[in-house]
Amino acid sequence: MAKILVTGGAGYIGSITAWHLRQRGFDVIVADDLSRGHRAAVPQEILHVARLQDTAAMENLLHGVDAVVHFAAFIAVGESTREPAMYYSNNVGGSLSLFEAMARAGVNKLVFSSTAAVYGEPRVTPIPEDAPFAPVSPYGESKAMVERVLGDLDRFRGVRSIVLRYFNACAAEPKADLGEMHEPETHLIPLLFRAAMTGEPVKIFGTDYPTPDGTCIRDYIHVGDLAAAHVAALDHLLAGGASDQFNVGTGRGNTVLEVVRTVEEVCGRKVPYEVAARREGDSPSLVANSQKLQAMLGWKPERSDLKQIVRDAWDFFVQNSS
Repeated sequence: MAKILVTGGAGYIGSITAWHLRQRGFDVIVADDLSRGHRAAVPQEILHVARLQDTAAMENLLHGVDAVVHFAAFIAVGESTREPAMYYSNNVGGSLSLFEAMARAGVNKLVFSSTAAVYGEPRVTPIPEDAPFAPVSPYGESKAMVERVLGDLDRFRGVRSIVLRYFNACAAEPKADLGEMHEPETHLIPLLFRAAMTGEPVKIFGTDYPTPDGTCIRDYIHVGDLAAAHVAALDHLLAGGASDQFNVGTGRGNTVLEVVRTVEEVCGRKVPYEVAARREGDSPSLVANSQKLQAMLGWKPERSDLKQIVRDAWDFFVQNSS
């Protein structure tokens, strides 16, 4: 079976995807600098603590590797507006170092973790893959820049890549006991759980958007479904498939307040919240058109019902909050 390097594989989505790949029989190794990942999320025998910016170290890891799944990046929209240089240095600079290491090691297949944030405030919803790039945050811009680099690498250096543009990844993988453990936590559902448990109100950023209840609409996708999309993308590349870009989402959106109500229903607790000003860089609505991924790679979301997402996330939160 093919050997796969997973960068950022000690993080939330990376560790769960690495687990899925191992379940499929792939020979997996993980590179993570543990600045935001968790050592315990990865079997120690496959973990290599390394920085993407250390090109020589990455080249050494890449010898004998058939393909790379590239997650390693900073991901917080709000933080990126406060620290844009840090985001470009890590997300773009780290990727360029990885791509150079791949060239030196002769590896030419890559699955890239991108984001719906490349679209900014889209004119059409659900968003198709051919919607223009219009990011409104340094985070989204950093991902768009890497996508442009991958386009050039495909055209001029024969590097084949599948770009997966995520919408809102959430939930947990119960069989692997893996889920969200960001610090600081910025994702909505774990923050709602904390508020329900502690009584400390969570902030809802903006209730004056042009949506049914004034809060942002997002396309929430189960992390297990997202991991399955990476497996499908790798299968495509390893079978000789061409470079392409795909949205990974459900095609339906939920408002923040709808998620609040679902959390209250699943947890059996009230979620205290307070309304705060809009966050810079937040789009009113991000919902995926994922028909291309379903048609071309045979993927479909199987676990992304909102109540199922919240149940799996809640079970993981309870088990890991003691």
